[in-house]
Amino acid sequence: MLFLLNDVVLSVDTDELALPLAPDLFAKVSLTYVTKLGQELYAAEPLLHLKDPEKAQRLAALIMAKAPDVNAALFIAPSRGCLVEHVQARYAQLSFEVMGSLFQQQKLGSLTNVEADRQVWRRLAA
Repeated sequence: MLFLLNDVVLSVDTDELALPLAPDLFAKVSLTYVTKLGQELYAAEPLLHLKDPEKAQRLAALIMAKAPDVNAALFIAPSRGCLVEHVQARYAQLSFEVMGSLFQQQKLGSLTNVEADRQVWRRLAA
């Protein structure tokens, strides 16, 4: 499955990613907890999706496991080492067409953070 994390489209094979907890324990983990985990990861490394793709894929898999309709997440940390509470998090559900377009742009090397923002997050819209 494809998952947009900030401005990188990840191909996440949920079958290959082992969940870190036993199924009964994982069922008790909430999306709020997974969001907090993502905020902690991005507070430590604001470019996690670029610098540690393996961790980014695991985070995406956890999000998808807790919210199957979500296929995009945005984590914004103002600086490395910032307070976890300062990391903003948003989720989105993208259509197949938008996700396919983003993936094609990434394969061609033309997917930038500005382009992802324009098509999905709309933070820079005037």
